[in-house]
Amino acid sequence: MFNPANSTQLNLTEAPARSGESIAVPEESIAVLEKSIAVVTAYYQAFNQEDLEGFLALLTDDVIHDLNQGQREVGKAAFRDFMTEMFLHYSEQISQMNLMVSADGQRVAVESVVIGQYLKTQKGLPEANGQKYQLAVGAFFELRAGKIARVTSYYNLNEWLQQVRSQS
Repeated sequence: MFNPANSTQLNLTEAPARSGESIAVPEESIAVLEKSIAVVTAYYQAFNQEDLEGFLALLTDDVIHDLNQGQREVGKAAFRDFMTEMFLHYSEQISQMNLMVSADGQRVAVESVVIGQYLKTQKGLPEANGQKYQLAVGAFFELRAGKIARVTSYYNLNEWLQQVRSQS
């Protein structure tokens, strides 16, 4: 399960300057960055707990979800449908998170590892029989008014297929 203590910790009171020295970051900026980190961390906690309502509470009504190797979906209903299918076909945990936050706190990038198990065959993919996998994942978030307005996730589908097929 995701544990914030195992993630990269940020020093939000100082920022690197071009000369290698640090510069002070204003308190109000620190609060914005901390809020952004908290929202994205809560997103991954909800993911790891398969807490669909927890997910939805973190999203704007018009959330944009850019699917890996797929199309763009818009809105909470589409997000709910996607996650319901995900939880049916896969059991996954996100770990080893590293978060990067834009200076204004409106964008967050996350590098992590997903550790999963393929539980039920999904249309167009190999037969599921409990295969286990581990993949590097990149995710990008846009925040608006303290909620997630866009989620874009990337992983190497060919690597996933190779891992799943090698256990069939």
